[in-house]
Amino acid sequence: MSTWYRPMTARGADEAHRAATPLELLFDLCFVVAVAQAAAGLHHAIAAHHVGQGVLGFAMVFFAIWWAWMNFTWFASAYDTDDTAYRVTTLVQIAGALVVAAGVGRALDHGDFAVITYGYVLMRLAMVTQWLRAAKADPERRRTALRYAGGIAVVQVGWLVRLALPQEWLLPAFFALALAEIAVPPFAERGATTPWHPGHIAERYGLFTLIVLGESILAATNAVRSAVDSGHASASLFGVAGAGLVIVFSLWWLYFDKPAEHLLTTLSASLKWGYGHLLIFASAAAVGAGLEVAVDFGTGEGEVSELVAGLSTAVPVALYLLAVWVLHILPRGRSPLAFAFPVVAVLVAASPFAGASLYVTAVLVALLVLVGLPDPSRRRAAKG
Repeated sequence: MSTWYRPMTARGADEAHRAATPLELLFDLCFVVAVAQAAAGLHHAIAAHHVGQGVLGFAMVFFAIWWAWMNFTWFASAYDTDDTAYRVTTLVQIAGALVVAAGVGRALDHGDFAVITYGYVLMRLAMVTQWLRAAKADPERRRTALRYAGGIAVVQVGWLVRLALPQEWLLPAFFALALAEIAVPPFAERGATTPWHPGHIAERYGLFTLIVLGESILAATNAVRSAVDSGHASASLFGVAGAGLVIVFSLWWLYFDKPAEHLLTTLSASLKWGYGHLLIFASAAAVGAGLEVAVDFGTGEGEVSELVAGLSTAVPVALYLLAVWVLHILPRGRSPLAFAFPVVAVLVAASPFAGASLYVTAVLVALLVLVGLPDPSRRRAAKG
């Protein structure tokens, strides 16, 4: 049972058996509600022939989701006191995530980011209070914590000011503020670094990847169910569903094939690894939207061309493969996978131009999984 308040002292970076807490899992599940809304908005935008607008809006919304999630994750790895004050503050952040989810539709359909901005700022200001608690209880890292709190607070003022800017300034202001957000951790950590736990961070990122991939399966399943309920069931529809499952299962396998904890050796390497997951998370969510478009096309419900329908899944799969290649494969040195990943990514991206894109993509990613399987003869030789 948690106490109301205890000093927010730093946790050990080498703490044994450091695992995700039930509160962190609830945090992830609620954030995936916003991810699901963003993916659904991308699906609708593609179906309505607003591909460019949909992709840009999806990227902007996803940045807000990812950045708030990432900041909490790294903070919790270092300062999770699990007292009542900490839990309540985290629940406020979760409430902010649900506000963001509620505003996704207006943002993607009408370009109105007001609701999303209010939810995002709520999450980030809650994070400021957490850093102020850490500054009070951890003298060794007080300057670091105060830099975090001050940097986050200043940028939030910028997000609120952005709402009053003329239309033509909104997009440049978004990118400027996004860069400012990304710059806060390197600025804050220049002195004494926070004691984040490599194993805990790797587990948290893996869990979120898992949940987002699960959301993609759910999105595709709902699309198939709707088609079946409306009387559009056919062999091609179930073929699309089967290919989609092979793709998502393969993406899961490729990400979780080897543990990532030992890749987080320095702050610089860890920040690059953590930032790079924006592409993994976003592309995994976009795969779900692409599979929904594929179902629409397969049942004759969609109005997009075969090429656009194919690209809707192929492009996010290719981006996912490239991100996993850079973050998980290349740091481990030369291997067959180090050469196979970029080749398969290029072939997947090009497959819509050859037709039968979804099936080709499923075969390619499944073959990539097979390339990474251990050689049985080598394993027997090692035992001998």
